[in-house]
Amino acid sequence: MAWLLLKDTVNSCMEYRVTGLAAEAAFFTLLSLPPLLLGLIGLLGYFDAWTDTDTVATIRQNILDASGTVLSDKGVKEIARPLLDDVIEGGRPDVISLGFGIALWSGSRAVNVFVDTITIMYGLEGRRGIVRTRLLAFLLYLVALVIGAVALPLMVIGPETVVDFVPSSATLVRFLYWPTVILLSVAFLTTLYHVSVPVRSVWREDIPGALVALTMWVLGSFLLRIYLIHTVEGPTIYGSLAAPVAVLLWIGVSAFAVLVGAAVNAAIDRVWPSVATAAGRAQRAAWTREQAAMERAREQRTADDGSAESTPPSEFPERWAQFLPHADIRSRLHHHGKRDRDRDPGAEGEPKRTEPERREVGQPEAGQPEVRQPEVRAAEDGATRDGAPPA
Repeated sequence: MAWLLLKDTVNSCMEYRVTGLAAEAAFFTLLSLPPLLLGLIGLLGYFDAWTDTDTVATIRQNILDASGTVLSDKGVKEIARPLLDDVIEGGRPDVISLGFGIALWSGSRAVNVFVDTITIMYGLEGRRGIVRTRLLAFLLYLVALVIGAVALPLMVIGPETVVDFVPSSATLVRFLYWPTVILLSVAFLTTLYHVSVPVRSVWREDIPGALVALTMWVLGSFLLRIYLIHTVEGPTIYGSLAAPVAVLLWIGVSAFAVLVGAAVNAAIDRVWPSVATAAGRAQRAAWTREQAAMERAREQRTADDGSAESTPPSEFPERWAQFLPHADIRSRLHHHGKRDRDRDPGAEGEPKRTEPERREVGQPEAGQPEVRQPEVRAAEDGATRDGAPPA
């Protein structure tokens, strides 16, 4: 049974291009980070009365250091630093609005990749409309921002940094640190898998995929760290792009792990289907059969009429219809047969002539007797060409 689940998971990953979809999600996630950071920085201008000056200075310096890994010294001095100072000191509403707008669009677009792929893996595509899917992706992105703002820093800094802030609870922090991080991560992944399926099932049934995704993410991050140590640190062909490339690879590994976990849940559901998903797939199959029957009936009516379809094929744009007509063989044969019947039945391969053309070539008009040539008539009457009787 384990082998069947593994085989089904691999087949699903290959069929639905999991690596390509992970790259798509990673791109939009990385695209959302700079405007999101810029919008958050813009908010500091409105909360400077409640924000410590040292905290703002530390954030400013960290952002400038990160910008130095991507931009040149001249770019940091002339672009990043003036923009950052202007945003922090002035509280720019235009920067905040634009930054959050781009971040919410691109971030929800990345989550939309997960929602659509999970729905298709379960064989339930088409049950949720585009608008509902984007709204769901938008809400999930907001939840991911909140949980990610808590879980990701905890994963990076480790328990010892937290112990420095609360030394009186060092034992409790060390004991609960990693279980808390793992529970937050598993809860978010399970919720993502659960709400992405357009039919409602039991929440705990999506936990296996979340555990697989978290395990793959930890293992992939460890292997990626080893790879980056040997390729990016020190002199590298990436140059100033080394940091963005490393972030993009890490996000890609994370997205790949999430999609593989979804494939595991879908494989388990196909082996032991829940009532809701089985009913949803049955409705989807019935709808597909109904559409196929309607399509066959439409094609049969078209064939019985003996004429080509009036609408252009769906795989071609409408403006191509005049250049790429339907490949209706029956209509083409009907057209050629009609053209052949329009030809003159007495002269094979010779088309009908109009009345002026008949008069030019000496043919009689329709309904009149044929007029013979004079020399032919004289020979038939027994006369010679000059009128003398035959010898």
